[in-house]
Amino acid sequence: MSLYLVLKFIHILLAIVAVGFNASYGIWLARAATNPAAAPLLLRGVKLMDDRFANPAYAFLLITGLAMAGTASLPLTTFWIAGATILWLIAMVWGLAMYTPALKGQIRALDDKGFDSAEYRQAQQRARTIGVVNLLPIALILILMVFKPTL
Repeated sequence: MSLYLVLKFIHILLAIVAVGFNASYGIWLARAATNPAAAPLLLRGVKLMDDRFANPAYAFLLITGLAMAGTASLPLTTFWIAGATILWLIAMVWGLAMYTPALKGQIRALDDKGFDSAEYRQAQQRARTIGVVNLLPIALILILMVFKPTL
């Protein structure tokens, strides 16, 4: 078994964890939106999944991706690799600078003002919008990784 195949297996496993956890947030957040009693637990669960599983998996995706490119002697200037790397940077910055604080703000608004407050509803909408926007670079990365287009 080659080092490349081991790295590829780890890379795909990390992608499943990162994207899979992110995809599940919509389900958990929808449940939180309709269940005031469960909302604190559900929001904190999403925060835990994001902080402890999805974000670290995304970080290791970059490492294993670069390691695969090096092992296979693929130039980092290859269109699909360069494009995915740029999109990864955008997604990570957007997620860490925008989504993480928005989710914290949603939890804080829930704790401080309550489920039925205008502040909580505004924080909920902000976090939802930011999260949905971040799906675009992630989807584009998946397209680049699967189809490996060339220019």
